[in-house]
Amino acid sequence: MWPGVLPLVAVLITLLHPSGCTHTGKVNYRAKEKEVLDDILGEKTYDARIRPSGENGTDGPAIVRINLFVRSIATISDIKMEYSVQLTFREQWLDERLKFNDYGGRLKYLTLTESTRVWMPDLFFSNEKEGHFHNIIMPNVYIRIFPNGNVLYSIRISLTLSCPMNLKLYPLDRQTCSLRMASYGWTTDDLVFVWKEGDPVQVVKNLHLPRFTLEKFLTDYCNSKTNTGEYSCLKVDLLFKREFSYYLIQIYIPCCMLVIVSWVSFWLDQSAVPARVSLGVTTLLTMATQTSGINASLPPVSYTKAIDVWTGVCLTFVFGALLEFALVNYASRSDMHRENIKKKYREIEHSSSVEEPDGTANFQMPLVRHREDTMLMDKMRQCEIHMQPQKKNCCRSWLSKFPTRSKRIDVISRIVFPLVFALFNLAYWSTYLFRQETEDE
Repeated sequence: MWPGVLPLVAVLITLLHPSGCTHTGKVNYRAKEKEVLDDILGEKTYDARIRPSGENGTDGPAIVRINLFVRSIATISDIKMEYSVQLTFREQWLDERLKFNDYGGRLKYLTLTESTRVWMPDLFFSNEKEGHFHNIIMPNVYIRIFPNGNVLYSIRISLTLSCPMNLKLYPLDRQTCSLRMASYGWTTDDLVFVWKEGDPVQVVKNLHLPRFTLEKFLTDYCNSKTNTGEYSCLKVDLLFKREFSYYLIQIYIPCCMLVIVSWVSFWLDQSAVPARVSLGVTTLLTMATQTSGINASLPPVSYTKAIDVWTGVCLTFVFGALLEFALVNYASRSDMHRENIKKKYREIEHSSSVEEPDGTANFQMPLVRHREDTMLMDKMRQCEIHMQPQKKNCCRSWLSKFPTRSKRIDVISRIVFPLVFALFNLAYWSTYLFRQETEDE
């Protein structure tokens, strides 16, 4: 082909590709970073006390974009009404004073570990109770300065935040815990916080809570006005649903079992006084201890909780079973007294009947009769008048199979107590589950 073409191509490749050139040495870009930092953060060129200018170099407020990454949620305390969270907190803003030459893309960003070197927003967590930074092995914080002047501040912190709770539906409730961030000294004329576009809040995928489930989270703004001005504020609402299975196993099923055990007393013989008394007292004390343990893990609020209704009714059923035995014992003694009266009445009738010589019985009362016997006979006649056989229905005919009142009370209790408890369960679960669905909407 053309003999002079190949040398010309080789020359062009050498000129266009830097590796084809012979260098006496490479450029040290780490040293260039130091030169850039000394240049943009010099005492005569940068003052960290002065806030950056607004967008497009105007005198408007500095815009700071916020981004959160929730690493873990340790505890959610009902009695203290607080929760602990560990998160990576990020702020990003534009400071045109920090623009630098990136040497053709070789310097992607500059990294600092001292936040005092640049201007920082005065953000604070308004509902914080306690908090600390993480310093193992080195402080978990960095500042990145990009060539166009963008500053990214990232830090890992652990916070204990207040979370006011409404426990009326406890343990069928859902709670909303907020994380509020606001400016402490700069008003909205100088500083405005906004959520970063796209995905302002991220949550670790394998987040695990012992008694709650994080259903969703919502971001919003919560600017506040005081007598010193209006301050920018951001908030994220974490919606937690309480795991009901734990409370079903630990509270509801044991309470049901205690109530059912108290009904065993209805099937014991009425003469088994020690057994029935010990059973009633034991279940009553156990139920009271269960109620005290539940209340010990909750704050002393002024309203009635769903769990209070449940434990209160269960305690009432257990106490009612103990009172039922007292009524049965009283009725048993009354039945015995009535039987003694009937027996004595029969003896009086037998002694008052005199056998005549012709074989006919003379039922005329003697002229002289003991006063007590006369009163006893009058009382029995009155009882017989009041206890005239009435029109029998199915219930009366069934109850007539049990001759004593004490036995009838036991038999009726065997049906009434479970039936009323079943109706209470129907009303309780339908009411509170419906209220829970209404709050969700």
